Amino acid sequence: MSERLWAPWRMEYILRPKGGPCIFCDFASASPESYRSNLVLLVQAHALLCLNKYPFAASHLLVIPRRHVADVGDLPTDEYQATMGLVREAAVRLRRATGAEGLNIGLNLGRAAGAGIADHLHAHIVPRWSGDQNFMPVIAGPHVIPEYLDQSWARLEPFFADLPGQHPATGSAFQ
Repeated sequence: MSERLWAPWRMEYILRPKGGPCIFCDFASASPESYRSNLVLLVQAHALLCLNKYPFAASHLLVIPRRHVADVGDLPTDEYQATMGLVREAAVRLRRATGAEGLNIGLNLGRAAGAGIADHLHAHIVPRWSGDQNFMPVIAGPHVIPEYLDQSWARLEPFFADLPGQHPATGSAFQ
């Protein structure tokens, strides 16, 4: 007899209309008051940081350039450097915030490479721990996420509060 693991939050992703406005562009232009509901931790002049709404692991982060481009070669050098600088900062702070023993960091360029949102470049930073993979994804396919997204957001947000940019708590301008 098989067990069922219910993940009703996935239905929102499955049923949502495809196409339309870019969610990442919407995040970049949103007001700081909406950051928490959108899982945004930080918005800088050239890049932003948020939790993945459909994560592979707890505290799965996305670093997204503000410019709507699909490929790293389409970003001007300064914007590429700012985006990759935020990847570096986010990796250091994520490890500190979660006690992760390792990280997966990657870019999926194009649908064939696995990009869920192929038209807007973004980097994934996924914290990993020894033993965090169990039999569930191996035999059944589901990922077991041990923490709600809002709890992850609340735990991570203070670790990014000292970086320049717009923050949810203060709404401070870019520095």
